[in-house]
Amino acid sequence: MTAITLPARCDRAAAEALLPEFQSAQGSGVLRIDASQTTQIGQAMLQLLVAVRRCTDGAVITPSATLIEAARLTGLESLLFDTTNPEQVAA
Repeated sequence: MTAITLPARCDRAAAEALLPEFQSAQGSGVLRIDASQTTQIGQAMLQLLVAVRRCTDGAVITPSATLIEAARLTGLESLLFDTTNPEQVAA
């Protein structure tokens, strides 16, 4: 299982910097993404997270309150989180 930790500021530059890590993690089983310290998240990172959840063997995101709120505002909750897991929707 591979783990990737997101930075506090997840803007376009962070998404571009993390893209190779996400690409190399493909095919290595369930990917764990630690976003618990994320305080700012932009559209590019949200798009990357949705793509990762759709294209890998599975990805589990540990969200921060900021990520949960951004997912709610953009309607991406069901795409980013396992909504049956209370840890992923209540931070």
